[in-house]
Amino acid sequence: MTKQLTQAEIVRKSLKKRYRKEKRFRAYGILAIAIALSALLILFTDIIGKGYSGFMKTSLNLEVVLDGEVMYLDDPTDPRQVKMADFVEPLVQALMREIPNATDANREAVRKLINPYASADLRDALKENPEWLNTTRKMSFLAHSDVDVYSKHAGDKAYSIKLSPQQQEWVNMLKDKGVIETSFNDVFFKGGDSRDPAKAGIMGAVVGSLLTMFVTLVLSFPIGVAAAIYLEEFAPKNRLTDFIEVNINNLAAVPSIIFGLLGLAVFINLFGMPRSVPVVGGMVLTLMTLPTIIISSRAAIKSVPPSIREAAEGIGASKMQVVLHHVLPLAMPGMLTGSIIGMAQALGETAPLLLIGMVAFIVDVPGGFFDSATVLPVQVFLWAGSPELAFIERASAAIMVLLSFLIGMNALAIWLRKRLERRW
Repeated sequence: MTKQLTQAEIVRKSLKKRYRKEKRFRAYGILAIAIALSALLILFTDIIGKGYSGFMKTSLNLEVVLDGEVMYLDDPTDPRQVKMADFVEPLVQALMREIPNATDANREAVRKLINPYASADLRDALKENPEWLNTTRKMSFLAHSDVDVYSKHAGDKAYSIKLSPQQQEWVNMLKDKGVIETSFNDVFFKGGDSRDPAKAGIMGAVVGSLLTMFVTLVLSFPIGVAAAIYLEEFAPKNRLTDFIEVNINNLAAVPSIIFGLLGLAVFINLFGMPRSVPVVGGMVLTLMTLPTIIISSRAAIKSVPPSIREAAEGIGASKMQVVLHHVLPLAMPGMLTGSIIGMAQALGETAPLLLIGMVAFIVDVPGGFFDSATVLPVQVFLWAGSPELAFIERASAAIMVLLSFLIGMNALAIWLRKRLERRW
């Protein structure tokens, strides 16, 4: 009896020890998840905290007297007169009328509150509406980037305020009068890159990313699926195919910058293709994405039960018919999921595109696959390295847009997997 009680105590102690280990293991897992979520929360908080103001713009609402004598302009439709005309002076005069204590002595300080591109906007407006000449119009222009920074980040030590105390006083007064106001930054979503932060936009980078991703998808998906089908269904099992499989797995772990060097050496130096164009960027990203698509497609093909193949062969289907009519449709959801994840990875790549010249300063929105372009990650890289602190919020806002694309693509992959997957 005593011996039995002793063995029971031993078992009880062993169970207690095992339960403690399980609790510790569970606690370690919860701690790891908590650390990861905390890091993610800090990252998103920092990005959103710096980037939300990038979706806002600061504008000047002015009553502009479009006096032809002041602008030295008689005919807004005459290119020669437009080229020689002064479109800055009407803006300066309009702003000085809103500032009671502004004099000719501080005219230059007033002018620095106006965005450098405002005169170009006034010129374009007059060219489109010649009848406006010698009239007074209520017009809205972008404020100077220093005014934009002050309006959004006054008191924030992370941003240096470049306005003088007098200019800050003017800005506060103009905000109270409604001359300066903050609104949704449609310029950020309409234009391309610019030297002026207030005028900088992401449309050029977004279009460049879409064109590059289209080339990547058109090339990588059919090639990757065809390679996976051949290796899994038709290739003989020998040393050569084993060598190919091992190298495909190794290529999936190769740093992306290596593919950039390969694209630079082959597509640009050897074939003489142009730099900084979406078609070359798409081809480079295709090389990088192919291993991921091949591996995921092979895994999807392997997941199709052998009974499907045996049943098709039993009714007289050829090997090609078995693959095309039965295996491929059932494996397609997994292939699509792997391809979308590979495309999402390619969308966030910067290093290979830097090497093929897609780091160029691109102002115009690309209109085709052979137009000079950049992509969102490279645009973020350029703005993050700019000496202008106003580009910090633009870079953070662009990161938020890029993350939205990536989250959307991953959500689409999850939805397709849940929607189309078959359970055996």
